[in-house]
Parts: sequence; C-alpha cells; structure tokens
Amino acid sequence: MKNLLVVICSIISLSLFSQQRYEPTWESVDSRPIPSWFQDAKFGIFLHWGLYSVPAWGPTDGSIYEKYAEWYWRRMMQPETSTGRKFRDFHDEVYGEKAKYQDFVKGFKAEMFDPELWAKIFKDAGAKYVVLTSKHHEGFALWPSRHSWNWNAYDVGPHRDLAGDLSEAVKNEGLKMGFYFSLYEWFNPLYHEDVDRYVDQHMLPQMKDLVTTYEPDIFWPDGEWDHPSETWRSTEFLAWLYNDSPVRDYVVVNDRWGRETRSVHGDFYTTEYDLVHDQEIIGDVIEHPWEETRGIGGSFGYNRNENLEDYESSEFLIHYLIDKVARGGNLLLNVGPTADGRIPVIQQQRLSDIGRWLEVNGEGIYETRAWENAPAIDQETTVFFTRKGNDLYVISTQWDGRDIEVNGVRSPNSVAMLGYDGRIRYSASRNRLRITPPDVNPANNPSPYAWVYKITGAF
Repeated sequence: MKNLLVVICSIISLSLFSQQRYEPTWESVDSRPIPSWFQDAKFGIFLHWGLYSVPAWGPTDGSIYEKYAEWYWRRMMQPETSTGRKFRDFHDEVYGEKAKYQDFVKGFKAEMFDPELWAKIFKDAGAKYVVLTSKHHEGFALWPSRHSWNWNAYDVGPHRDLAGDLSEAVKNEGLKMGFYFSLYEWFNPLYHEDVDRYVDQHMLPQMKDLVTTYEPDIFWPDGEWDHPSETWRSTEFLAWLYNDSPVRDYVVVNDRWGRETRSVHGDFYTTEYDLVHDQEIIGDVIEHPWEETRGIGGSFGYNRNENLEDYESSEFLIHYLIDKVARGGNLLLNVGPTADGRIPVIQQQRLSDIGRWLEVNGEGIYETRAWENAPAIDQETTVFFTRKGNDLYVISTQWDGRDIEVNGVRSPNSVAMLGYDGRIRYSASRNRLRITPPDVNPANNPSPYAWVYKITGAF
C-alpha cells in the first residue's frame, strides 16, 4: 500500500508539473523547477567536433581564449591581432594563402566514427550525460539541417547524421544526451544583414528542429554575447520548450541566452576554465545549480599542437571534479575528437582513470549536495565534503597519515572508507569527529588520487 501511494503521488506531481504553463518572460520561465536528474548527475562529457577538427590547431601560450582551436576560422580572419596573426601564418604556411576555411569540409570525413564506442568510453568514464556541439560558431551543422543547406554533415563531408547517430548510442547506454548550439554564426550573411530575420528564419527553426527530432535532455546555447536575450527571442523559445516541446518535463538549459543572462537566468549557470565574465571564481560556493566546463588540455576543439605537458593529469582532473562537486556544481569535461572520428588515446586514458576512480568512490559524488557547514574551499584545500541525506562524505585528496578532524558532526552510526574492507578508527565528542586513516599498502589501497570516508548518520 505504501509503495502504491508513492507511485500515485509521483504521478500527481508529474501531472501538475506538466500542466504548468510558462509565459515568455524571465520571471515565468525562471520559476520552473530544475529537474533533479541534472544536480544528481555531477559529471558529463562535452564534445567539440566540427570543421575546425581538420586543421586542429591553436597556440599553446597566451590566455585561455587564445588557445581555442575551434576558433580557427575567426582567428585566421583577424591577422591584425597578435593571436589572429599566429593562426593566419599557420594557415598560409600549411594550406596556402588561397585556401579557404570552407575547403576543410573535404577533410571532415568521420570515417572512423563509431558512436557505440564513444558512448561506451563515456559510460566507462563514469559520465552521466553528454553534450555535443550540434553547431559551433562556424555554422556547420552536425545533423541534416534543412536550414543549413550544403553546410551540414549530411549534405557534405561525412554524409552522415553525426548528431543523430551519437544521440541514439548515448541514450542506449543509459546516459542523458544534450546539444550545444551557437546562437550566432560568424560569417552568415543573413546574420549580419538582418539579425531579426536570421533569428526568425534560421536560428529558431534550427533550435526547434533539434529538439523535436532528437529530444535532448539538455539544450546548451552559446554565442549569445552580441545581443540581449530579447533580440534572440530567448524567453519565447524557452516558453515553447517548457510548455509544448516533447522534452518539456525533463530538459534543462544553461544561462547563455543573451549578453545579460549569464549567472542570472537559466536552469544552471556556467563557468569556463574557472572563469565567468572573465572573473576568476575558484573557491566560490555558487548556490544556484551550476556547471564548470573545461578541456583536458587548453582547447575545446582537438589541437594537434598540444603536447603531453599541455594536458592535465588524471590526478588533477579527479581533484577538479571533487572541487566542483563539493561546491555544489557539475563538471562538463571536454573531449576533442579528430576529424576522422577518433577520441585521442591520451584523452581516453584520462577518462578511463576517472571512471576507475568513480567506480569505487562514486557514492560520494553522484546524487550528493554541497555540505552547508563545510569549511571554505581555497587552492590549498585537501579535504572536501559532500552530503547525501543524513550521511556525510569526507574526501581527502592528500594522504599524509594525519588524523582528519570534522567539526559539526554528532557521534555517527559508522565510519567507513569506500572500497576498503578494514575498520576505520574514529572518535567523536562535542560535535567534533576525528578520523584516523588506516594503514594501507598497494594490495589494499582502494584507489589512487583521492580517498572517500562515508560517515553514516552524521546528522
């Protein structure tokens, strides 16, 4: 009877949720509750893949934004800037001064693209969702978009519905699937001649086509900074998305809907290489649902110019994930595939290490929330906290043998280390818990990089 009541209540709640009608205003669309799956998921894979994967080049020095290989076309057309000069010189030397960016479509074949393999790699990495660049700022669509005739992966290049094939494979693995979509296009004549017509006749129809055709769990816009959200008609699209689209009950969106919307509107806020509005946010606790995005290296698109020292280590990336989750966020870690459709082996290796760590310690990551009484996090922090109900997870990223003190915890029911079968010694008094790390060796060490203690009944 109890289970039946739970089912009935769930059906009623879903019915009420789906019956809510949202108006095309920020006040209205922002009132929609964010589906809980997103905050539970914690870890996703970002994919930047397009014609820029053919030259696959960017500098490895300079600011974060100057390293982005996916900005190849825009940069090579800006030789008057120091960064643009680097791209232009590379392009002229390798491909010739007369070679156009559009010519790269001949090299974008994706002949080794195996969507089932990609989906398995991402699942084994412990990711719970995937976001693909359906269309970056170059305007080249990875699905058979009738609004990008002869400038999409079905009409030219691979002659394949890359977005559709990957979406099917990802969902078959039980993962959520999302699409990045650039609102603007660098060199689309209609965009520069009449932005209102561009939005009405090109952008909005493409967005709705993506949603109705592939039913994504995430819609991830970008390239919003040229205009306010009113010009992009963002609230109009979101009202349709939340009211009438086939994904209205479970889709989530980010905050990139107009030059004024980041960290203000949207289901979740986004940071990028620890930056938002070019301001560093390392250590900040963000109350609103949020997501950090970054590459394994310094670029989102695959960059052939990057060497081993330009890639972050597995240890760094696992600690990075822990930091974001402990501050209430998700990590969307980018992978840059090659033009022929391969995930570079070094990126696969990093993903594999993350997956093995999460296989042991994921209980302290997935479905958790930030602990409201945790000490402030800074760049020197080595002990992090997450919470799930009445249980607290203490995540140590450094093994120094010293006791770990946790303030604000009553005498718990038990203390255990995830993946470790031995007993964990601890003492509790006056809302203070002291944990003594066990003696471990290569034979019984549950995992490298970081260790998770589960405090059952901490509150």
